[in-house]
Amino acid sequence: MQRKLSITIIGPGSLGGALAYTLHRFGYGIDEIVYRGNPKRAKDIARRAGAKAISFDDANLRSTLVWICVGDADIKTTAQALRKRTNWKGKVVFHSSGALSSDELATLRKAGASVAAVHPMMSFVRSAEPSFVGVSFALEGDAAAVMLAGAISKQLGGRSFPLKKKDKPLYHALGAFSSPLLISQLAAAERIGKKLGLKPEQTRSVIAPILLKTIRNYVEHGPAAAFSGPIRRGDVDTIARNVASLKHVRGTAEIYRALARIAAADLPAENRKQIKKLLAK
Repeated sequence: MQRKLSITIIGPGSLGGALAYTLHRFGYGIDEIVYRGNPKRAKDIARRAGAKAISFDDANLRSTLVWICVGDADIKTTAQALRKRTNWKGKVVFHSSGALSSDELATLRKAGASVAAVHPMMSFVRSAEPSFVGVSFALEGDAAAVMLAGAISKQLGGRSFPLKKKDKPLYHALGAFSSPLLISQLAAAERIGKKLGLKPEQTRSVIAPILLKTIRNYVEHGPAAAFSGPIRRGDVDTIARNVASLKHVRGTAEIYRALARIAAADLPAENRKQIKKLLAK
């Protein structure tokens, strides 16, 4: 059934493109790539996904599944604008916000569609070849829509798990810690590298081996086994020198203190009381 399913994707952004390419590759029929404004990106996606690019006002919405991939602020208004465009009974509608619940699609639910919030925990950029293998999809919404989303995610090589509506913001915060805020921390590392006289690309080259090894150790063995350094050893003097040196690199001392406090509370550490006292100053 799923392989013959017709799909319309609204929003030709990074996620919309990744979904279109991958769904097409796995045998789904991509009917329309719906865009507002400049059609160039939509036409490129449509060409690669065996679909047609069509403006929002002209979309026919014949597909069984309509997958809305617009920005969070536009999901509800998009759903409202679609309400009278077709007969929604028997159709399924997804949106892909990590932060918002399926209630953003309430107007289409009332019109007879089965709706769900379907969010893949993955970062998609336009320059990278998309893949959903091993990606977890967080699902929340109506039973029929959630069941279909689970089947699709499995076929794409991913996995899925249910979320409660009230937990969507916390789930989104989990994603923030796992990707954009992690990149923010690495941008702070580049500030430190600049203070040492390194160009950004040099800093990335210097830290790449330890960064990649640390991530691999965390994934394979968990945080306690992957944790190393002066906090684990209880080296209070080194921690104090770290904090003092970072006062000369904008914003990094605060980041160090915040992360070190979490480490001293939750990860293996010698001289825990002395470290907490130092970090509280």
